Amino acid sequence: MTGISQYPAFAQPSVRDGFCANAGETHRRQRSILQAVLVGATLTIAGLPVSSASAADDSFKVGLVLPMTGPFASTGRQVENGVRTYLQQHGDEVAGRKIEVLLRDDAGDPANSKRLAQELLVTRKVDVLAGFGLTPLALAVAPMATQTKTPMVIMAAQSLAVINASPYAIRTSGTIPQVTMGSAVWAAKHGIKEVATLVPDYAPGHESEQAFKEFFKGPDQKIVSEIRVPMANPDFAPFVRRIKDQKPDALYVMLPAGPGAAFLKEYAARGLAKAGIPLLAHGAVTDDDFLNESGDEALDIITSDYYSAAHPSEMNKKFVADFKQLNNGERPNFFAVAGYDGMHVIYNAIKTAEDPGNGDALLSAMKNQSFESPRGPVAVDPETRDFIQNIYIRKVERVDGELYNVEFDTIKNVLNTGKTK
Repeated sequence: MTGISQYPAFAQPSVRDGFCANAGETHRRQRSILQAVLVGATLTIAGLPVSSASAADDSFKVGLVLPMTGPFASTGRQVENGVRTYLQQHGDEVAGRKIEVLLRDDAGDPANSKRLAQELLVTRKVDVLAGFGLTPLALAVAPMATQTKTPMVIMAAQSLAVINASPYAIRTSGTIPQVTMGSAVWAAKHGIKEVATLVPDYAPGHESEQAFKEFFKGPDQKIVSEIRVPMANPDFAPFVRRIKDQKPDALYVMLPAGPGAAFLKEYAARGLAKAGIPLLAHGAVTDDDFLNESGDEALDIITSDYYSAAHPSEMNKKFVADFKQLNNGERPNFFAVAGYDGMHVIYNAIKTAEDPGNGDALLSAMKNQSFESPRGPVAVDPETRDFIQNIYIRKVERVDGELYNVEFDTIKNVLNTGKTK
């Protein structure tokens, strides 16, 4: 990882905020120091200040809460590095305000997210909360954002419930219905009539299953099997055998990147593609962060998502090049571009808000933004506070010796529900 000293906008308190090489030691020290900070100052949500604006100096503080250690560390790393790339390109000063990013590692634990957000609001007096790698982490913090009237820029968590948890939430990633819709619509348009679905047995998986059923429409379209797999150490073999015996026209899968890679190996080993059962998937299954590790098993898989590192715009080519330069050749994924765009929303709001130190004014300045992103055109829907954005249909292909999600079709102006504007 590139040294923190090259990024003056990232604060460097005694707790190293997830940058220590020994991740376990980082987490232990962070918890210990945080507990010391809160001794004598343990507050309920009702006791938090109404305004989170900093009175001590003129810097603008962004509290970035992410899982930097633990099983979801790849999500945190991608968002953080997207933020860093934006700072490298655009500097750390906006409209006369110095930008200070305070990174905190919640290790994927909602209780940690809540404690860390409280520390950022009360002790560090941040102007914006940001990050939130998973739905439970965002939901744990949302009541505090509402109580303190602090804008909360969600850069990862994709469940619809997240944006409704606080009127101060703005999301710069995407939603599960948005992403799922693309695969369902493409399948229905291309003569696929019978589909089996396989999703993880938790809320985001259920949401994806429901969205696929909603958008896989047509007189002959039918879901022949709905399979939900456990999140903890799933054994895909019996499910894949069942699907092969059913012989549907296609299989739709939504899984996080890690389990997704394991599923791809089982799919290939059982010969489903050779049996005429092509794989359709939510974009996380062929996540750019892990795609090259999947090998030939991933070739020809059709997915849908709001971003691919192979997006052909000049803006994205620069984003990818700068991201790789900062991160030892690592490729950005959909969470990285959400972190990048989240900072753009914040910077724009500081420039245009009547009073950037006022949470309501800052939120208002975020609600009506539209701009060109490395993913393509985006606009914040002022009603839902989610992005209206393009969803791309992609196919995994080998390009210059590497695997990429190559876009070949676009569904424009997709709302957070998956419907089009």
